[in-house]
Amino acid sequence: MTDAFPVTVFHNPACGTSRNVVAMVEAAGYRPEVVEYLKAGWTADQLAALFAEAGLTPREAMRGKGTPAAELGLLDPDVSDAAILAAMVEHPVLVNRPIVRTPKGAAMCRPSEKVFDLLEQTPDRFVKEDGEVVSRG
Repeated sequence: MTDAFPVTVFHNPACGTSRNVVAMVEAAGYRPEVVEYLKAGWTADQLAALFAEAGLTPREAMRGKGTPAAELGLLDPDVSDAAILAAMVEHPVLVNRPIVRTPKGAAMCRPSEKVFDLLEQTPDRFVKEDGEVVSRG
């Protein structure tokens, strides 16, 4: 395992895509910093910087499914990015996952294979939780 190339995964352990990303990073030989953001929470500045690095707006990074987004009125197209960001700080589950940051940048890794674009080395083959085989090359 290598710590020379830092990898941070903003992770929700209840999410299969997020679990696959952590496993893919580990299979590639990295020891990621795993941030369970539902426990750790977010600050508005942290989210704004992460989204900017990933090229995402708060709306693009918002998860609607299984969250209070609809009941909070956040799905209305007139809701501002600032309002969405404030809601994400109050309700961390509103942030879609996983988001990964490395020296190569940051990205929302959906589908999970997107994480390979952020790594210097990748496994030749990886089997996801659902049995899907991912091959590089």
